[in-house]
Amino acid sequence: MTLNHAPATYKLRRGRITPGQRLALGTLADRFAVGDGDGPLDLSTLFGRDAPVVLEIGFGMGITTLAMAEADPGTDLIAADVHTPGVGALLRGLHERGLDNVRVLNGDGAELLAQRIPSGSLAGIRVYFPDPWPKARHHKRRLVDAEFAALVADRLAPGGRLHCATDWEHYAQQMVAVLTAEPGLELEHGGPVERPEWRPVTKYEARGMARGHAVADIFAVRP
Repeated sequence: MTLNHAPATYKLRRGRITPGQRLALGTLADRFAVGDGDGPLDLSTLFGRDAPVVLEIGFGMGITTLAMAEADPGTDLIAADVHTPGVGALLRGLHERGLDNVRVLNGDGAELLAQRIPSGSLAGIRVYFPDPWPKARHHKRRLVDAEFAALVADRLAPGGRLHCATDWEHYAQQMVAVLTAEPGLELEHGGPVERPEWRPVTKYEARGMARGHAVADIFAVRP
């Protein structure tokens, strides 16, 4: 199954790359990066062990990614983002904390999911605060739609969970609707829930809460 989203489901953000981030991109990518290629990834070879693997699509500056990877060393994580300064920051953080359970893709995580992740191979998928595209004419750009839900159902292993979070009420409603309609997934908790304690608050999330936005965490599992 491929994902045919068009146009892109994210907005490229401009940001200055610091000297430390640039150094990390130049010196640490070989150690932590997901290698180039077109075929399916061998996840056990990628991490050098057999362990549950989670894909995170969009990690910003990587602060939440680092915290969750450090708290759960028995789980391997593929973290993907198109924001190059954030990629550099995450690489630097992995090196400084001595973490080896994260591999980083400087690119579109949805494309990676569609093109290189084998069916039934993931223990989890995380989509935290994807671009909300709040204008009605842009809703078609949103990542979490029926096609994405079907792809997630195929890529998750039995018992694997999709975890989404958003601070846009209409997007939360859309997520619930498409996940409920997908026969390969079961919506958990009957709908959105409050942030679980083990998920750190992201910078984007804190900004939304300061504006009065309600945050919704949404889970779906492959039976």
